Amino acid sequence: MAKEKKSAKTNAVRLLENEQVPYELMTYDVNDGQLDGVSVAAKTGQAAKSVYKTLVTITSPKELFVFIIPVAEELDLKKAAKAVGVKKLEMLPLKDLTKETGYVRGGCSAVGMKKKYPTVIDVSAENLEKMIVSAGKPGLQMKLAPEDLAKAADASFFDVCKD
Repeated sequence: MAKEKKSAKTNAVRLLENEQVPYELMTYDVNDGQLDGVSVAAKTGQAAKSVYKTLVTITSPKELFVFIIPVAEELDLKKAAKAVGVKKLEMLPLKDLTKETGYVRGGCSAVGMKKKYPTVIDVSAENLEKMIVSAGKPGLQMKLAPEDLAKAADASFFDVCKD
């Protein structure tokens, strides 16, 4: 008798379960190579305004900060720096993403990274009943309340998107 294939749990999913945070998993096809957030929103049949991407930034000396913003928006690095109390931020080079976070491009989640980094969720999420973010690997998203994500990621809300 064949065993039922069990989907591997990601760090993000394990952490939510350990903290008893309610969430819903959503999957999408990654075979076409389109991992950008707007494509993910379309593939999951969700409005782009409710789907958020996780961006990792760095300052000198090497200090990392995580920002969660709507997929169709762009991070304002000046607003972001002000939100976390530093002078200047740059995007973390993609080549360093897995080494620093434990996640890959298209599957980066603010929940369950190798280390806990200061995390900011754009204020636009505060008005949502549920938001959708990566669950820790390409093809897997999680839908949860913004306040639950903030609690799980130890995040705060600030206006960090370009006007």
